[in-house]
Amino acid sequence: MQSKPETRYKLAPGSQVREEDFGLLFYTMAGPRLYFLSCGGLLDRYFFNGEITLEKWMRHNRGRDAVSKALMLSLINSLNQLKEKGVIIEC
Repeated sequence: MQSKPETRYKLAPGSQVREEDFGLLFYTMAGPRLYFLSCGGLLDRYFFNGEITLEKWMRHNRGRDAVSKALMLSLINSLNQLKEKGVIIEC
């Protein structure tokens, strides 16, 4: 099932995230250990506390300007891939 902008995420047990110049670097104890999310400054590690949806995060951190639908879909696709690999979970 595909996630939606209203979905909240948190790190799966055994996963950590670190901010880098390109975006985010995820480390997990299971399987391949490193995953990259090239998101620049759009997301930071606090997004993965599970307290806010992607849609609200983007509105809050990008001001009142609407985030393009293409950008939102790209982020959702990347988050779905991290979810499928067990790095993050929906909450």
